Amino acid sequence: MKTRETQLEEITFTMIPLVGPVMGRQLITYCGSIEAVFTESKRLLKTIPGIGEEIATQISQAAAYREAAERELNYMENENIDYVFYYDTHYPTRLFHLPDAPLLLYTKGNIELQPQRSAAIIGTRKPTAFGKSITEELIETLAAYDVTIVSGLAYGIDITAHKACLQNHVPTIGVMGSGMGTIYPDSHTEIVHKMMHKGGIITEFPYETGPDAVNFPMRNRIVAGLCDVLIVVESAIKGGSMITANLANDYNKDVAAFPGRKTDKNSAGCNFLIKRQQAHLIESGEDLIHLMSWHRNTRQQSFQTDLFTNMTGDEQKIYKLIIDNEEKDIDTLAFHSKSTPGELAAILLSLEFKGAIKSVPGKKFVALG
Repeated sequence: MKTRETQLEEITFTMIPLVGPVMGRQLITYCGSIEAVFTESKRLLKTIPGIGEEIATQISQAAAYREAAERELNYMENENIDYVFYYDTHYPTRLFHLPDAPLLLYTKGNIELQPQRSAAIIGTRKPTAFGKSITEELIETLAAYDVTIVSGLAYGIDITAHKACLQNHVPTIGVMGSGMGTIYPDSHTEIVHKMMHKGGIITEFPYETGPDAVNFPMRNRIVAGLCDVLIVVESAIKGGSMITANLANDYNKDVAAFPGRKTDKNSAGCNFLIKRQQAHLIESGEDLIHLMSWHRNTRQQSFQTDLFTNMTGDEQKIYKLIIDNEEKDIDTLAFHSKSTPGELAAILLSLEFKGAIKSVPGKKFVALG
């Protein structure tokens, strides 16, 4: 468990101006830890690639942001808010390898950050009755497949998806473009409270951050990064949904879209993505399930659960990395698990003996069961 001092250091680090996700990772990589970043001299900080006079000055003045970090931690303690830092073992693996993934994610609710399957559902803020119906039918179909639904809490398709998840007892995560202190739009506050029982909300923004327009493109990259597949239900040719779909493609996620008539403005974006081969055409939940090769979790899930309980903590971590990504090569496993080659080889051999994994050509491993 982290000490309060460690928590304050991590939160303070994310509050330094000009130190975003990319620069933050670079600083920690070069210095070895956040504590080392804070204690490093300004002269040596400037020798790190990309760190100039201005950023080095901001880092050397990091103590000025300590009070804000204290306030943030108090909010968290008073309102049952948690957070995960990018080098924590439970940081979402789907986000970890992305170059612009958030350094820190605040979470609230009963959120599984490493779900077996994850789908993002997005679309216009002014959907048609048909678009809402498609969303509800899609989630009703997915309810039997242990899929966590991610969306952005916005009007329209987003909130329709979250509501349908509540009705079908499907875990759902709302990614916010504001801090935990501001549910936006506030008319969705009651829905958010209900989501806490099976899912919840996440954000990279401190508690007092308002729903500023600049935050939502940043929010969209988390929506795209957290999913295995992103589904566009209805979208105009321009807008947030199209930006998020492009991000998902950049992140090598699967993208799917429901087609519509060429005269429907709300289908123009979906049709464009399909026509440009930037999205798979789907017309139902069954199409999505076929696209993703998902199967109902019955005997397989039970088998994997039994295996999991018979593993050591290190074995569970490696096994989950392989499950989440269907197959993994040994170099990627070493990078994500932060294991030495010798440690990893021993763990993989033990998992093979237990019948949990098998090796396949290319020095890759897949989960069994």
